[in-house]
Amino acid sequence: MVKTTVSVIKADVGSYPGHSRTHPKLLEVAARMLKEAEGSTIIDSYVTHCGDDLELIMTHTKGEDNEEIHELAWNVFLECAKIAKEMKLYGAGQDLLADAFSGNVKGMGPGVAEMEFEERGSDPLLVFMADKTEPGAWNYFLYKIFADPFSTSGLVIDPRCTRGSPSRSTTSWRSGGSGSIHRKSHTASLPISERRAVM
Repeated sequence: MVKTTVSVIKADVGSYPGHSRTHPKLLEVAARMLKEAEGSTIIDSYVTHCGDDLELIMTHTKGEDNEEIHELAWNVFLECAKIAKEMKLYGAGQDLLADAFSGNVKGMGPGVAEMEFEERGSDPLLVFMADKTEPGAWNYFLYKIFADPFSTSGLVIDPRCTRGSPSRSTTSWRSGGSGSIHRKSHTASLPISERRAVM
C-alpha cells in the first residue's frame, strides 16, 4: 500500500504590521502556486498562516525529506518574499537564510514537520501551529485533552481510576496552652483491601 506523507513547511517571508500577520496577497500567491502543483508533485494542499509565518500544508506520496517537495516549498517562499519586498512588508524574506536551494529546506530557515503513514478511510489530522513561543505552549491543552478525567471519558471508566485514594488522612487537634489550637495531620498508605472500607 502506498503511504501518504503530510508535509507542513513554514517561513516568515514578510508581514504587516510588524511581526504580526501574513499579508493576504502572499497567502493568495502561495495557494495558487501549490494548486498548480496538485496532481503532479502533490496530491492536495492548504495554505494558511500563524502570526507572520506562512504555512504550507501539503499531502503527497514522495516520503519525508523529499527534494521535490522541499524545492516546491522553497520556490513558493522565494516568490512570496519577492512580492513582500516589492510591497515593502516588514522583514521580507527574513527566514530564507540561503541564496540557492540545496536539496532540503532544513537548515535554510523554514520550519519543517513531516509524517508518513498508511492512510485509512477516515484519518482526521490536526496541525498545531504556534508563533513566538515554544512547543511547551501546548502542554496544558494536551494534558486537558488526554489526561484529565473530567474531559477524557476513557479515564472515568478505567478500573484503575475507580479504586479510590491510596492513602488515609487523620487529623488531631491540640491546644497550644495560650488558647491557640494547632492542627497536626498524618497520612498513611493503605492496602487496596482497606481503602474501600475507609471510603
